[in-house]
Amino acid sequence: QNTATAGGKKKTWRSLKQIMAHERSLPWPPDTPLYSTIATPPSLKPAKKYSDISGLEAKYTDPQTKLFYANADEFTTVRSLPSDIIAGYLSLRGAINPIG
Repeated sequence: QNTATAGGKKKTWRSLKQIMAHERSLPWPPDTPLYSTIATPPSLKPAKKYSDISGLEAKYTDPQTKLFYANADEFTTVRSLPSDIIAGYLSLRGAINPIG
């Protein structure tokens, strides 16, 4: 068995199977997310948006095309794109196409 010392106390290493068995043996409230549960509550932080053009983190959304962009250069690129390319970017992202 693997052991490690932390602050003068010996800690034994536990396998995932041991952790899950220990979780099942304790009385938990029904809404508590456990190590073994897949369904966890949604994150409190908003999801990050990434630029449809470069893949960088996007701070802006073009109101006309609904594409995400990171800087002014990308904005000019977004505005110059034809509508079929814009529709392709939106479908790749899984967004609804507002143009047509």
